[in-house]
Amino acid sequence: MVTISKNRLHALVTASWMNRAMIAMVYIWFGLLKVIGTSPAEGLVTRLFDITLAPFMSIQQFLMLLGLMECLIGMLWLFPRLTKIAFWVMVAHLFTTFLPVLLLPNETWQSFFSLTLTGQYIIKNVVLLSAAWFIYVFSEN
Repeated sequence: MVTISKNRLHALVTASWMNRAMIAMVYIWFGLLKVIGTSPAEGLVTRLFDITLAPFMSIQQFLMLLGLMECLIGMLWLFPRLTKIAFWVMVAHLFTTFLPVLLLPNETWQSFFSLTLTGQYIIKNVVLLSAAWFIYVFSEN
């Protein structure tokens, strides 16, 4: 059994809430940019959409749906009882955000091990995943 001081426990709780707030902020902000049509990621999303989902819906519908979904993921993180749902929905979303690294290599790689700015934008999502994992592991639900 591991014992933990009150100060460390308080620090963990604070860190968990900070992570929740920052994940929520990023997801809601980036989602809203897609909803209002000003996302700098729109071109990348459109190119990936063209080779994956284009036969099933329009890009305008998809961007609106994606933006709203990202906002929802952000809001889920603000409710501790929904942590497991938030985590697994976020994992599924992050899986899709990594697809350009595989499916659009000319846009994400300069050379072996050297990412473009777009590639770096995608890979930084591992930090979001790490923050989400921290919350998931230490959540009571």
